[in-house]
Amino acid sequence: MKIALTQTISTANGELEEIRAANVAHHIDLIASASRQGAKAICLGELFTGPYFALEENPRWLDMAEDALAGKTTMALREAAKQYEIVIVAPLYEIDSGKRYNTAVVIDADGALLGRYRKTHIPQGENEQGRFTETFYYGIGEPPKGEPHFPVFETKAGRIGINICYDRHFEGVVASLARAGAQIIFSPAVTFGEKSRRMWDLEFKVDAARHRVFIGGSNRKGKEEPWNQEFFGESHFASPDGERMPDLSENSNVIISDLDLDALDRADGSGWNLARDQRPDIYSKN
Repeated sequence: MKIALTQTISTANGELEEIRAANVAHHIDLIASASRQGAKAICLGELFTGPYFALEENPRWLDMAEDALAGKTTMALREAAKQYEIVIVAPLYEIDSGKRYNTAVVIDADGALLGRYRKTHIPQGENEQGRFTETFYYGIGEPPKGEPHFPVFETKAGRIGINICYDRHFEGVVASLARAGAQIIFSPAVTFGEKSRRMWDLEFKVDAARHRVFIGGSNRKGKEEPWNQEFFGESHFASPDGERMPDLSENSNVIISDLDLDALDRADGSGWNLARDQRPDIYSKN
């Protein structure tokens, strides 16, 4: 089954609504391109409706937040999902009851809204290229009472889990999604810096092999106005054999790989059975 990621940057400047509208239109074009190439699901980039504003602390960007369930962006994407018969994972900037979150909504291929995941780990720091001040813009995502921190969504393209950017670094995140039955884990990110670039090639492969899942990591690529911070791209899928999968796309802003979900039900060719042989009783709980 062909599955897609986007790899692009914000396409507009101007008023916030103009920026949002231009980026939604741009991403619907990418959704259409992925569908024409046979993709059955696509994950858009982290905070895809605008530039990565967390490079600075500016109250202006707070007004980019929107209703994740009934806002204009989600309604437009629900129409696109139905039109192109494709599952869409859309990470956007959410406001709900006065609180802001970094949220991904999941839309099935018939346009049905299946739910949302809110980013759980929020970074604040800097590296040799710049700083990231995400705690200024949104808080830690907490699930509704009684629901898991890391939900898995049953879609027409398989069982999908999500971790957003910084989440990917934390032990237990992918394990939680795998235990909940995820077959495909999307990890939309906006990332830059030398260490992040090195780890980007390692983390997805190791986690995919360790937990026998497919992982798709998406990142922006290029310099984005108005800050001209360069994002390194390198979006790709990692297989349960710990390999980087080939990109089959004919569009440079879309990454497409062919995922054999049936392989997840077959024995690991290595002879490993890590899920069976783990020893949680002896691991540190401190």
